[in-house]
Amino acid sequence: MLRRLLSRFGRDDSGATAIECGLILSLMVLVILVALYEFGGTTDGLFQITMNRLSDAMRG
Repeated sequence: MLRRLLSRFGRDDSGATAIECGLILSLMVLVILVALYEFGGTTDGLFQITMNRLSDAMRG
C-alpha cells in the first residue's frame, strides 16, 4: 500500500505545473516593476511638460 502511494506520488506532476506558473508570474511581476521604476522618472518629466503647456494654453 505504501509502495503504491509513493509510486503514484512520484508520477504526479501537477505540483510542478503550479510551480512553473508561479515562477512565470513572479518573473512577469519583476519585469513590470523594473519597467515602472526605470521609466517612472522620464514619464514624470513628460507629464510636467504637458501640464505646463496646458496651463500656458489656458492662460493665453
